[in-house]
Amino acid sequence: MKSTRNFRTTSTPPTNTPITQRRLKTKPVLILIAILLVGNLFWFILWLLPSKNHASGDEIVATVDGEVITRQQWLSAMETRYGKETLQGLVNEAVMDKAAAQYKIKVAEEEVDLELAFMRSSQDGTDTTIQNLSDKELRQKIRAQLILEKVLAKDIVIKEEAIESFYNENQSLFNIPTSYRTSLIVTESKEDAESALKELENGSEFSVLARERSLHTSSASLGGDIGFITSQQTNMDPAISAAVQKVKVKETSKPFVLSDGRYGIVYVEEVLEGQSFTYEEVKGHIERELAVEQLPSAVAPENFWEEFHATWFYGESK
Repeated sequence: MKSTRNFRTTSTPPTNTPITQRRLKTKPVLILIAILLVGNLFWFILWLLPSKNHASGDEIVATVDGEVITRQQWLSAMETRYGKETLQGLVNEAVMDKAAAQYKIKVAEEEVDLELAFMRSSQDGTDTTIQNLSDKELRQKIRAQLILEKVLAKDIVIKEEAIESFYNENQSLFNIPTSYRTSLIVTESKEDAESALKELENGSEFSVLARERSLHTSSASLGGDIGFITSQQTNMDPAISAAVQKVKVKETSKPFVLSDGRYGIVYVEEVLEGQSFTYEEVKGHIERELAVEQLPSAVAPENFWEEFHATWFYGESK
């Protein structure tokens, strides 16, 4: 189907990947690529805001062998390294809000809830978006993505039969298992695991101990947080999936052996009960997904900057 707008600039090669695979893998990745650029660095903006306690750029934030590093040096370095991506994300969110008003597009909280449920159930082990963003930030990013997709799909007609057929043929996509927000500590031996557990029982914070002692490098820097996992997850050690199902919310497991012979301890932060979505609940979602599938090229929020007269510090045209 020919595009209804002429602002697409990035070509997308044809793909033979089944839509049932792309729904839970490609689609979340497309959302999360944009989210990750901003989410991991969003906190940086907070440090740029003036406060009465840190009004002076000469405040010393670190010393090395007597040589000082000032707040101004620190903020300047962060702006140089991360400022562009952070600002770009903020502009994109504002542009999508303008697009929603212009095209009279609404995004209900239930739609965001649905996307969150799909995202949590299909979380890739290498993706740390959920861990890096607060719930509010994550919902903001999802809302902006939904606005973008609705703008692009607004003039594409999808027949009712196609929507019903997709729902009937892909029931498993809409039956989401119970998921557990989990943190993990991995140790070399059972003795090390028991030592870590004793520290936790004596009052140590799980996140602090994970940073100090966990051998699971991808989660250690995140305080052990590995996001939401399910019993049906194939990219997770089965021992971890089994362990979380035995632990109550806000509690820590006993040490258990992992498939590689090392030992693990898990902490369950939150449990989201499984959900089964009816056709009516996901009809709009499927219709939008099928419409976006028909677009001949990729579009990002930056393609709307000119339309909504967006400018920024870096002065580059998008």
